[in-house]
Amino acid sequence: MNKEPSITVFAGGIGPERDVSLATGAALTESLAKSFQTSMIDLTEEALPAGLDPTETIIFPAIHGTFGEDGELQTLLEKAGFCYSGSGSESSRVCMDKHLSKEAVREAGVRVSPDLLFSDPTSVDVEQTVTELGPDLVMKPTDQGSSVALHVVHGADELKEALSSVGPGNWMIEHRVFGREVTVGILGESALGIVEVIPTGGVYDYERKYSSGSTEYRYPAVLSCEIESTLRDFALKSFNACGCRDFARVDFIICEDGNAHFLEVNTLPGLTATSLLPKSASCAGYDFDRLTTRLVEPAFQRFSRGSLLSA
Repeated sequence: MNKEPSITVFAGGIGPERDVSLATGAALTESLAKSFQTSMIDLTEEALPAGLDPTETIIFPAIHGTFGEDGELQTLLEKAGFCYSGSGSESSRVCMDKHLSKEAVREAGVRVSPDLLFSDPTSVDVEQTVTELGPDLVMKPTDQGSSVALHVVHGADELKEALSSVGPGNWMIEHRVFGREVTVGILGESALGIVEVIPTGGVYDYERKYSSGSTEYRYPAVLSCEIESTLRDFALKSFNACGCRDFARVDFIICEDGNAHFLEVNTLPGLTATSLLPKSASCAGYDFDRLTTRLVEPAFQRFSRGSLLSA
């Protein structure tokens, strides 16, 4: 293992975030190619592509959502002996499941909002849900990213309508926390800059997340020193509680009373022109090329030690 390995970027995938993943993969490949031998493969099935040698290349799995962030791809990479960037298979699985990640960070002392899980929409007692969680609610899949299938509702009638529009699956209804939406990038064991997300219309859904000009970003966010310190602490606690490694992005809502509530950990955040991790990293002095180099450094270190999973 004296020869420096190449980097193979996996992009695309089979999930609803395929187009975003291809954009991330292209941007990442272009940047990394300035310093490393880098190529990109468009994955179109739930399998590793043939012809790759784990003694010659490191994998960067730039696939969002299904077969990318859910731990399935990471499991295959581990079994095949590949070193790869980002969190391991178990951590990826936990973070992809919004309920499991909330439970993990709750135990670490991070504030979360109450929720209800369901698989069959017809089984939900609408009136009881509104009574227990309040009239303002957010309904979303527990195992999808990028605000896919996000429903923001008020009251029983709107909840009934939202439930009637979806099929069976892994779903969550949360008490909606109103406030400022922020995100914190994590690089290694350091919390980067805090980015405030201000979507037009007040909801940061899939369309606003990936449509240029539909969302305002403030970075670094203008916050009191106390709130900023709490957010960085919560972000690192969330990262560690979920067993993450290398990098991630942690999302929060800050209420009017200054209390921050955890939303989710993104183990493979986007790396496009409108993505949040590069914005967070820029607050700490990283341009895009320096950031991408830092993202792959831990995998190179593991490769040189001949270790897949050691930090």
